Amino acid sequence: MCTCITYTNGDFYFGRNLDLDCSFGEAVTITPRNFPLYFRKAGRLDRHYAMIGMASANDTFPLYAEAVNEKGLAMAGLNFPGNAFYPSADDTGLELTSFEVIAWFLGTFASVAEAESCLKELKVVDIPFSAQMPAAPLHWMLADRERCLVLEAVREGLKIYENPFGVLTNNPPFDYHRVNMTNYMNLTAQSPWNRFAESLELKPYAQGIGAVGLPGDASSASRFVRAAFMKWNSAAPAEEQANVAQFFHILDSVAMIRGTVVTEQGTFDITTYSCCMNGRTGVYYYKTYDNSHLRTIDMHQENLDGDVLIIKAI
Repeated sequence: MCTCITYTNGDFYFGRNLDLDCSFGEAVTITPRNFPLYFRKAGRLDRHYAMIGMASANDTFPLYAEAVNEKGLAMAGLNFPGNAFYPSADDTGLELTSFEVIAWFLGTFASVAEAESCLKELKVVDIPFSAQMPAAPLHWMLADRERCLVLEAVREGLKIYENPFGVLTNNPPFDYHRVNMTNYMNLTAQSPWNRFAESLELKPYAQGIGAVGLPGDASSASRFVRAAFMKWNSAAPAEEQANVAQFFHILDSVAMIRGTVVTEQGTFDITTYSCCMNGRTGVYYYKTYDNSHLRTIDMHQENLDGDVLIIKAI
């Protein structure tokens, strides 16, 4: 259960809510240019673009949930159980595991346009990180300030969608969300006018009535619509503090509060953390469920020519 968004207002921003019922050992992780990235089937990258994001704390490979590289290309993986399908590796084409996708794309490419060159040969294959960590069922959002794509590895193969909304949640597949948005095309942030019947004198009785019908539940379909409405109707001065504040307000509108979403196992899904990354500056902002104080890490304040992962406990 997660929500990912893009936001452009002067600078380009990318981030997400990570909604889980437990921690995955997350830490803000900077991968410098000379940290060797070893891929199970795709060789190795000895030198690559530097990147910053939230990853499972691991000093052998950056297991990113989301990240942005020094060129402003960003990517996030979101839970996609029941639909994600990874075939066995057969040593043809570009084969990546689900935990390698973000590091490979952000290490290799500077833009979505560049990344498109490899998508026709890409296969996400069924190789676990370890015996204790099976391949996570994910789909991905890849974006820069110009374009946004969704990548879904399903039984029919890898599906690639242009994403004009700049929003991604979870199941169903993206094609459903794209069609479902048309059910809400009459919503407006403005005061509505009477389209019900010309002969009836119907007038708004309060502000905000134009968005009556905007879903407020925590389902992935509803979060997609709500996040898109908030994003595309948001207004903020085009400066850093206002943009970052606005970004987190949008994420807060689809955040999960402990006790409001109970899993089949009887646990509670919560918004474990929320983050926002500035694609131009490489600054990573985040807050956690139990600490709403906004913390900031600037990857350019670190040695980006190093060869060791830089792990910042949260």
